[in-house]
Amino acid sequence: MQVHRVTSFDRAELAPYATLRQHEEHRQAGIFVAEGAKVVRRLLQSDFGVVNVLLPEKWLAEFEPLIRARHEDVPVYIMEIAELEKLTGFPFFQGVLAVGKIPRAHTLDSILADTPRPHFFVAGDGLANAENVGLIVRNCAAFGVQALIVGETSSSPFLRRAVRNSMGAIFKLPIVETPSLLNTLGVLRERKVRIIAAHPHGEHRLIQDTNFAADCCIVFGSEGVGLSNEVLAVCDEAVAIPMSNEVDSLNVGSAAAVFLYEAARQRNFSTERRTRSDAPYPPGAR
Repeated sequence: MQVHRVTSFDRAELAPYATLRQHEEHRQAGIFVAEGAKVVRRLLQSDFGVVNVLLPEKWLAEFEPLIRARHEDVPVYIMEIAELEKLTGFPFFQGVLAVGKIPRAHTLDSILADTPRPHFFVAGDGLANAENVGLIVRNCAAFGVQALIVGETSSSPFLRRAVRNSMGAIFKLPIVETPSLLNTLGVLRERKVRIIAAHPHGEHRLIQDTNFAADCCIVFGSEGVGLSNEVLAVCDEAVAIPMSNEVDSLNVGSAAAVFLYEAARQRNFSTERRTRSDAPYPPGAR
């Protein structure tokens, strides 16, 4: 294991830490920055490629076994938090960072071929806040979503803040980044996947009266205006979470958790039902 003590980002391989705000530059290089001890640990345990690790010396002993277990040679750079914060301009709680490689992109065809039915997908339309994208990734992984489809108007799930907020769930969830969400949703409809809009306004069904047990893709819209009219028009139905006290919406991460829990509840029930012909349908599953 190569260990280097550094006090600057003069080395070319450390440039990603000096350009944390330059998301497009990282994207073009096919890399992302993982932040936090738990996220970096999960990156090292994953199948994702790892370019290098940067951490304070006190963390070295804990991470050494994970780094040595990697199939590739992962250089380690030692830098204390105070120096790191001075160089980046960001506050860091733990000062543990790593550069990972964005994996080869999944396609919709490969996802449809590789995942069992009933399909269970999530799509994002206009999700500009990277932290909310990270929360949705985490919710998707927690509730058994097979893939996240990210439209052209949404932030990438591989932005630093998205990766951090996913708590490493991004390393377990297939991502389809599409140049046209409308076209992708149209293909899903052709493949008999029902498109369900998470939409609290206008005419809608309630979440408990909706069938999530069959092939479906739930679409979540932007934090401010929700789904675009164009995307809403291609959805098969609009569904809302019942709320009281004149609250008309939730943060998109919270809304995703509610929707995906209900979908997972129905789908687990549906799986059990295949071996119990006398079991009733869950609410809304007919």
